[in-house]
Amino acid sequence: MFKNRGILIIILTVFIDLIGVGLIIPILPYYAEAELELSELLIGVVVGIFSFMQFIFAPTMGRISDRVGRKPVIITTSIVTGISYLVFSQADSIALLLIARALGGIGGSNIGVAQAYISDVVAPENRARAFAYIGAAFGLGFVIGPFLGGIIFDSLGFPWVGYFAAMISFANVLLAMRYLKESREKLFEGARTIFVNPFGDLIKAFRQSAIGGLMIITFVFMVAFAMMQAMAALLWKNVYSLSEAEVGYMFAFIGLVAFIIQGGLIGWFQQRISDKMLLFYGSILVGTGLTGLSLVPEELFIPVEFFFIICMSLGMAFFSPTMSNLLSKMVSADEQGSMLGVNQGVSSLGRVVGPPLGGVLYGINYHVPFISGGLTMAVVGASVLIFLSKRR
Repeated sequence: MFKNRGILIIILTVFIDLIGVGLIIPILPYYAEAELELSELLIGVVVGIFSFMQFIFAPTMGRISDRVGRKPVIITTSIVTGISYLVFSQADSIALLLIARALGGIGGSNIGVAQAYISDVVAPENRARAFAYIGAAFGLGFVIGPFLGGIIFDSLGFPWVGYFAAMISFANVLLAMRYLKESREKLFEGARTIFVNPFGDLIKAFRQSAIGGLMIITFVFMVAFAMMQAMAALLWKNVYSLSEAEVGYMFAFIGLVAFIIQGGLIGWFQQRISDKMLLFYGSILVGTGLTGLSLVPEELFIPVEFFFIICMSLGMAFFSPTMSNLLSKMVSADEQGSMLGVNQGVSSLGRVVGPPLGGVLYGINYHVPFISGGLTMAVVGASVLIFLSKRR
């Protein structure tokens, strides 16, 4: 699989990109609450605007990459990401913070393009493992990013987190420009047409019952998971008295588990478990982790909280690459970028809805977003069994 150097470069590109994202995640809720004095709802909005812009731009970036190639889109979005971090470093108001996160969402709308690159150069029977390697790059980025973010924030202050993330992103640009080879030998017809309707591919996907059903499952899954992502930092800081650096270590552990599973173990599971059951087990494992996350007694925090984190990470490792693999098999080569971009867009829409919803529920009681997220995952698991059983 890795005889094609482009695969290694695209995985490395995603890895570097996710280091930058991981730098921000553990300190953003704390900074918004402590320095800008934002409510839980507004914190959710700040977190969610990133994903809203991904929802708007991911299908468009995917379609553009079908028409002009993957490499130009990867480079352009990485430049936008670097600019977003420079704005983030100077964000002393909610307006600047929203602008920074909106730009970050536009730049971060390239994951579907990276997956399409994999689809271009990897045979269908090997794509599930290749998508898992993309997930492993996510995981490792989230190991290093949050760990560094917590340390930089504690030792140098908030602006330097943005500066460092920007440097990482611009290094990514240079890497892609120098080493990433274009994967599409023949561009999609109409390559001169750059601007496309961002909702066109989304509507097209939902008109196909098989793809539309999987998209709905993905959306609900991500709403529940995004509530945890947005509120976990506040839970660990306010309820379990963790420092900003320690919160970063918690997110780093989530990434480490995801990296271990998707970097090696997932292939063993994929050979022995059907796609339907991988999606089902993934939903149930994530649901178990979400439900238990806020219920752990302080004296048992380390062993029990880490057990629930392992459940969540294992579940995500089952769910995400399996869903991408299923969708890639349902469309032609000319539609890989647009369809995987739509999938990223739908996931991003879940991350738009999840954070502010999680903020509202957290304001009621800190248990509510986590327990309700766990119950939602049970519904997702049941839906997977029912929907995919009907498809056979």
